[in-house]
Amino acid sequence: MAHTVISAKYPPHIDPTRTPLAYGDRAVPRLNRELNDSTLLVRQRAVMSLCDYLHDPEHIAEALAIGTAESLKKLLSDTDLTVRQKATECLFVIGGHAIGRDSFLAQGIVEPVSKLFDDKEDVARRNAHQAIEMISETPLGAQGIVNAKLVPTLVKKLSLETEEIKILILDTLHFCMAVDTEQALKAGAMEMFTKLLEHNSPVIRAKASRDIMNLSVPLDGKNKAVEVKSVPELVKLLKDKDADVRANAAGALMMITITTKGKYTAINEGKAIQPLVDLVDDEKSEVRLNALKALTCLSEAPEGRKVLLDHVEKIKNRTTDSIPAVVKAANIAVKVITWKP
Repeated sequence: MAHTVISAKYPPHIDPTRTPLAYGDRAVPRLNRELNDSTLLVRQRAVMSLCDYLHDPEHIAEALAIGTAESLKKLLSDTDLTVRQKATECLFVIGGHAIGRDSFLAQGIVEPVSKLFDDKEDVARRNAHQAIEMISETPLGAQGIVNAKLVPTLVKKLSLETEEIKILILDTLHFCMAVDTEQALKAGAMEMFTKLLEHNSPVIRAKASRDIMNLSVPLDGKNKAVEVKSVPELVKLLKDKDADVRANAAGALMMITITTKGKYTAINEGKAIQPLVDLVDDEKSEVRLNALKALTCLSEAPEGRKVLLDHVEKIKNRTTDSIPAVVKAANIAVKVITWKP
């Protein structure tokens, strides 16, 4: 005789890891209440559900209005990894919207998120860095990170973190240095970026070169690049197989060689002229543009102009380039190289 078997499993349409959402405008208040519950399982299910719910941009303003950001801020120090991980993921999603970034700064969430930089779990650290990087993408957010004195910490983490997190840190520093370079210089960022020029990953080499260019905008940065031997390492990257690496390396040299010290370091120590001339015909327009600008800087030195006079015809060919910016740079380069006192 057949018997009915009652399964202990949930029906397939019920997810036991997530809190069932309340109807309509009661959904977020309930989730926010459960985020502060003393029971771990309730907090886990609530933060999992909230993370899914926030992927709809329409729900973010509603969530912020009832204080969800403050609740997530508390969960950043939760003893449970899942709660910390999903809380940072929620904040990352919120930070992808202007209203979310404003809330981050207004409620002082930047510093609590940064404490997860030291979390023992890679995923929690990655999510924290993703959230901070997202905030840094606006000038106001980058200034908030600078004001929180996080730049030295980020520079230090570059030598300790995984490749994925290194990329996030380099991007965060890129945006932060657009509003302030002093903290990065004092924290030894130029030395760290120079070390990363030898990294196996072309993405990291490209971003490190870009960050050297950012850090070399002020005079102190240009001098520091010369001091820590960044120039010879950048010259090596002019022959890199990756176009972004070549473009950023040429851009960094362009910035450093604005000063007399930078010019002569590139000409004498770096032997940069011939590698840069070779890039004048590069297939990528950004590489051609930055190479021409760097050569223009080098031609301002008599020694550089003397060598470049032998390459004027090659540079003149770029005056008919399909990219207007390259044409302009080529015309300026020819004018400076052929200048006579």
